[in-house]
Amino acid sequence: MHTVESSYTAGNAVFNQVQPAGEPWVHTVRAGQIFRIVDLEGNQAVDTLFYNAADATERYSLTHTIQAQGALYLTVGTTLMSSEGRPMLTIVADTCGRHDTLGGACSCESNTVRYALEKRHMHSCRDNFMMAMARSGMEGLPFEKRDVVSNINFFMNVPVTPQGKLTFEDGISAPGKYVEMRAEMDVVVLVSNCPQLNNPCNAYNPTPVQFLVWDGA
Repeated sequence: MHTVESSYTAGNAVFNQVQPAGEPWVHTVRAGQIFRIVDLEGNQAVDTLFYNAADATERYSLTHTIQAQGALYLTVGTTLMSSEGRPMLTIVADTCGRHDTLGGACSCESNTVRYALEKRHMHSCRDNFMMAMARSGMEGLPFEKRDVVSNINFFMNVPVTPQGKLTFEDGISAPGKYVEMRAEMDVVVLVSNCPQLNNPCNAYNPTPVQFLVWDGA
């Protein structure tokens, strides 16, 4: 795993917010700005989607991103591609070293299938995405279920077995680890700070994360 530290410091950030455990978040990052997500206590899964701020029908694409980089996991140098095949963000610093593209977001339905019927009511990332869209008040931001596409799981460890299956394992992150991206276009960032309590993605203990933004060079 490849790690690169950032030269940016929190004291110079133009935006700095700690997001509570399990909660959704939405924010616009402008082209050229630097966006950092900090895993404050370690092993917290941060489910994330990106939309073109000028046209939300263009959004992060799992397939375009994997195809462009020729790898399943995200790290320094990865360009996050849109559904139109255009660069949205580039990972420029990363002290965790690897982030998941395949595990998807937990939902009421997946909680039921993976765990038990009595888990269906539990809060999920898909619910968080929908609530953040509906509450944001951002003009043009969609909030239908079909607009919640395959997401990135920053800091989450989802190995692929030799048989091509996915396994959800203990995280490889630690307190203070971060991933930092440069926006290549104006993007709306949609986050679910994962509330999942049933698998090791966040050590069965959702914790806060931190978001920082700098204006860049």
